[in-house]
Formats: sequence, structure tokens, C-alpha cells
Amino acid sequence: MVGLDLGERRIGVALSDSARLLATPYAVITRTTDPERDRERIAALVEETGATAVVVGLPLALDGRVGAAARGALDEAEAIRSAVTVPVATADERLTTVEADRRRADVAREIGAYRRGGRGARRNAAHGASPGRARRVVDDAAAAVMLQAWLDAGEPRP
Repeated sequence: MVGLDLGERRIGVALSDSARLLATPYAVITRTTDPERDRERIAALVEETGATAVVVGLPLALDGRVGAAARGALDEAEAIRSAVTVPVATADERLTTVEADRRRADVAREIGAYRRGGRGARRNAAHGASPGRARRVVDDAAAAVMLQAWLDAGEPRP
């Protein structure tokens, strides 16, 4: 199963294991100016990984309403549905980027403490990487957080 965190500049990608128990970050697709080309890349990734379904993150408002961003994600999910040969579902992705960023910072802090033999690490580093690299790390990690929540909830198969 493939999980997608749709962003304006990048698409975070996560995969689940074949038993659909564990989601892990997989890749980040940098968007082009051609949405159809981006969908073709997603379709190729689905084919390449042997995924049996796609779960697209739905950025609902904090109160659960479907705002402009969620409507855009629903439209994109529909377009992806036309591009792939597997079922496509949507999943609430509220706060997944925040959670992924928190987890990344925790790991960076632990690694920094280990490397220095003490506590603390640079807050904006992903395993010692630049802020740009950190953002890419968060994109696929956010997809994994969303997909894991969907798997844990026992959502019906798309």
C-alpha cells in the first residue's frame, strides 16, 4: 500500500508492509509544473512497488471541515484514481506533518546526544542535515504517520 502526503512542492510517499501493519517513509516526489506528469510518476511508483492500494492524505481543518486544501486533495485523489490501476482512498492527515517533525526532532536530539556523549542536538536538523533536507525528510515521514494511522484504525480496504 502507498500513502501520499500531497504538498504544493513535494509529495511525501510512504509504503506499508504486505501485511498492512507497518508504514515506513519511502520517497519524496518533487512536483513539476505538469500535474499529469506527477500522476504518471505516482502510477509508476505504485507499479514498481507492487502496491495494492493508494491512500491520499486529506488535510481537513482542525474542526474536521472540508476546506479549500481538502477539496484540492479530493480532486487530486480523483485524478490519481484515474491514473492508477489500484483502489484509492483518502485519510485524515490533520497534524501529521507536526507529528513527523516532532519525531524527527526527537531522533535528531538523541543522535546528537549520542555523538557528543551528552544531551541535546540542533533543533532544525534531520540527522544532522540542512533545513532543506529536513523538510524532505518530514514530507515522507508525514506520509508514513498518515498511513500508519489509517492502518491502525483498521480502515476498510479501498
